[in-house]
Amino acid sequence: LAYDPVSDVLDTIRLQGAVFFLWEPAWPFGIGVADGRKLSRHMQIRSDCIVSYHIVTEGPCWAAVNGEDPLLLQTGDTLILPRGDAYKIASTPQYPTPEDESGSIAFFQSMASNTSPAVITEGGNGSQRSRLICGFLGCNLGPFNPLLFSLPRMMCIPAPVEGDDPLSALITFALSEAQEFRGGERSLLMRLSELMFVEIMRRHMRSPEVSSSGWLRALRDPLVGRALAIMHGDIAATWTLQELARALGISRSVFAARFSRIVGIPPMQYLTRWRMQFAAHRLLDTSAKMIVVASEVGYDSEEAFSRAFKRVVGVSPSRWRRVHDQTDAVLND
Repeated sequence: LAYDPVSDVLDTIRLQGAVFFLWEPAWPFGIGVADGRKLSRHMQIRSDCIVSYHIVTEGPCWAAVNGEDPLLLQTGDTLILPRGDAYKIASTPQYPTPEDESGSIAFFQSMASNTSPAVITEGGNGSQRSRLICGFLGCNLGPFNPLLFSLPRMMCIPAPVEGDDPLSALITFALSEAQEFRGGERSLLMRLSELMFVEIMRRHMRSPEVSSSGWLRALRDPLVGRALAIMHGDIAATWTLQELARALGISRSVFAARFSRIVGIPPMQYLTRWRMQFAAHRLLDTSAKMIVVASEVGYDSEEAFSRAFKRVVGVSPSRWRRVHDQTDAVLND
């Protein structure tokens, strides 16, 4: 199998199911959700942001973030907020307001503590009702997340027109589990939520709406996609621009220009940032010594690694690990 940079990136953002429920609001309705970074601070989860998706099983409804045109969502559509922006879902076009924040934080605290039902019914007194599957996941957006930051702030992924659809099978399974009481439903639904998010990302990558530039576009490019697979496949190698170009069978200048144009940054800068993303993940998830982490990302000395890490992340590796260890201690207290 060819090396898979998408799985690499998804692994390092530490995707973790936080809240999952079925929402059945009666019209008229309008519910705002706070910024994902604020939500994460009020939930018992090791993440710096909450991202969300909503699968419309019965529409229509509207979604909006400030500064963007509202999106009309029909049955089968999937809404995703990949960067954790505050937003509002409603029966008519409505933007989120500051007043929405406190109510949504209280709601998600209740959901995260498992004191709310798996099916939420609310809204107005109208006979029309929308139905949505709502997934909220903790993730670490920084220090370098080429996947999520290549996506728009809010996006709608339409239902597939034909053919087998893995997401449909996951939806059917989730709907069944959310309304059954066989034990272990909450844990199962959290894992399903993560699987759904990954499948939504995969569906988007296959769609013609993928931008003409950026990381997702780069994966489709025959040369730049191979370059990404090479770099991700051997992160500790002492790559140079010349060696990468030689591996691709093109000139250094052509490779550098094409990579920079599509990805948005030069190849060696990308490699450094990806190495620091990988190192940041290792520092949080293992107790490996600093020199071990340094060697895993291609540095012979702890000092050189520390300088590069601070340049990309903004803090030293030891401080990065210490701050997050303190956060974990608070969450586990």
